Amino acid sequence: SYDRGATVAGVVGVGRLITGMDRGLQGMCVNERRHLIVPPHLGYGSIGVAGLIPPDATLYFDVIMLDIWNKNDKLQITTLSKPEHCNRTVENSDFVRYHYNGTLLDGTPFDSSYSKDSTYDTYVGTGWLIKGMDQGLLGMCAGEKRSIIIPPFLAYGEKGYGTVIPPQASLVFSVLLVDFHNPKDGVFLEHLEVPASCKRRAVTGDFVRYHYNGTLMDGTLFDSSYSRNHTYNTYIGKGYIIPGMDQGLQGVCVGERRRVVVPPHLAYGENGAGNKIPGSAVLIFDVHIIDFHNPADPVEIETVYRPEGCNITTRDRDFVRYHYNCSLLDGTKLFSSHDYEKPQEVTLGANKVIEGLNSGLLNMCTGERRVLIIPPHLGHGESGARGVPGSAVLRFEVELISMEEGVPEGYLFIWHGDPPASLYEQMDLNKDGEIPADEFSTFIKTQVAEGKGRLMPSSDPEKVIADMFRNQDRNQDGKITSEELKLKSDEDQEKIHEEL
Repeated sequence: SYDRGATVAGVVGVGRLITGMDRGLQGMCVNERRHLIVPPHLGYGSIGVAGLIPPDATLYFDVIMLDIWNKNDKLQITTLSKPEHCNRTVENSDFVRYHYNGTLLDGTPFDSSYSKDSTYDTYVGTGWLIKGMDQGLLGMCAGEKRSIIIPPFLAYGEKGYGTVIPPQASLVFSVLLVDFHNPKDGVFLEHLEVPASCKRRAVTGDFVRYHYNGTLMDGTLFDSSYSRNHTYNTYIGKGYIIPGMDQGLQGVCVGERRRVVVPPHLAYGENGAGNKIPGSAVLIFDVHIIDFHNPADPVEIETVYRPEGCNITTRDRDFVRYHYNCSLLDGTKLFSSHDYEKPQEVTLGANKVIEGLNSGLLNMCTGERRVLIIPPHLGHGESGARGVPGSAVLRFEVELISMEEGVPEGYLFIWHGDPPASLYEQMDLNKDGEIPADEFSTFIKTQVAEGKGRLMPSSDPEKVIADMFRNQDRNQDGKITSEELKLKSDEDQEKIHEEL
């Protein structure tokens, strides 16, 4: 047979072989070698074979068994390894990606996907594979390894395949199922950890910040936000990310950990992405939601404690002192006024704090405590600030320590009622027709002491009064004349008339 370059194939025990060969092959194993001595009466007898085997010849055969099969054989499937967790197994019409080594029954290799550095990708049960492989892949889990022995009538049969698979050859495949999906699959969600308290769930149009690890079904890591030490920030439901993640992030809570399994038709499809995501790959994202907000969100205010009998509350332009703790929604501490010797001080509405904090401090009573949830557009925006990530939602715990009634923007002093009708005469304490700085200062301090007016809070009274005097001393000669003295309300009215 070696001279002919082809193996001998035949059925044993049905009279198609000489009796000696029929008997001599019985009980042989694949790759077993035997030396058979066949006497004439069990060979070609007294006739022989014309021109080849003389009559009454004893025959010597050196035989190696390459393959054995029976028409009643079925697939021989051996599970070599299997993942602990298997949510789903291969069914007909699924699309599979697998690696394989293919050998003949005697161990001769004929093909391998590993040598091509690419999985074999195909549909199961649709006639694209030999029948034995179509059947042998059914019921497999992603990550499972199997040995599948296929008899020739479920493989390439009498014709074989090319020069690598002889006719009537049994095939042995060592298969590793990398991943699989069905074209009808949607996104699969696994809720790994959901906070006990979830006041709101993300919806289309929300801006989400999350960390993730992205792996293939065999566990190969293809991307991670943790490696960049930066969250992935995006709108959901608007097409900025792959459709599977757009869907998979719907309904998440702040702090939730979720696994999102995305089939390729909702990810990167047949082409894959770059050199890390193969074509037709199922993607698995393990995500941790840091925070989310909507661009239309206001400041969320929760009153933790409000003193009884609270009649006076903070208003715009008031000067307030307060303590605060500031953190991210995942609990990361950012800043605290308790790290300093005294409370934070600010004039509300003076653009000295972020807009959301300013809003959250309005209408508070002294002693009141609040929790403020401030979206980034009312906080530090997309760019963030020192120590504050971009697009971060902030959580403030605030306590109002004290408050002083303020004055309108642009004013240094206001009257509690109407100003005196003869203001200049009353301010001219020595009645000499002019008002120097000391007279002006004494008069204003008297009005404050008697409760007739108030100075702008949060600043040194002496400096405020000096600024007031400087504003009225229009020619800067060190004294105010009756022509120079004007109420700010009158000045503002004159400006309106000028514009008109």
